[in-house]
Amino acid sequence: MEKDIMNEEHVNSATKEMNEQEHVTTENVSSSDSSNSVEENTNVSEIEKLQLEVADAKDKYIRLYSEFENFRRRTAKEKIDLIKTASEDVLKEIIPVVDDFERAFKASESENNAANVREGNLLVFNKLVKVLEGKGLQVMTDIIGKPFDADTQEAITQIPAPTEDMKGKVIDVVEKGYTLGDKVVRYAKVVIGA
Repeated sequence: MEKDIMNEEHVNSATKEMNEQEHVTTENVSSSDSSNSVEENTNVSEIEKLQLEVADAKDKYIRLYSEFENFRRRTAKEKIDLIKTASEDVLKEIIPVVDDFERAFKASESENNAANVREGNLLVFNKLVKVLEGKGLQVMTDIIGKPFDADTQEAITQIPAPTEDMKGKVIDVVEKGYTLGDKVVRYAKVVIGA
């Protein structure tokens, strides 16, 4: 019987030790689980932070790229406009010569021996006009009878309109207007009906 008691005590102490070991292992597992979940939360939050930083950097890059593209297009357009109107000053100086030719034609119409003079003037005039047109200079045409346009015309004076429908419209052109591309080089000087 003594042996049985001893065996029973031995079994009880072994069982107790096993229970204590299981308890310690359970605590270790639960503590390691909680530390793993903290590490996972930390890793997840760090990943989310990095993803937000990448998205922010990508957004900044796209905006910067768009701004650069807009700048490049604007600069290219300004360069093209500059090339189109580069000779504007020279053309402005040549326009009065064209006006003088037109006046000479009118004066030579009344002279008897003016046929040769007129023909020579006409040749020079046509050549000069062809050069100017080659450079992009265009005469404003078909102005008479159209409504006054302050963007392309300069009103010299107003006279009573010959008819009611001519009020506010161009009656006569004193000096022709010229454009270079889409830009007005010289405004047409006109008389409008009042």
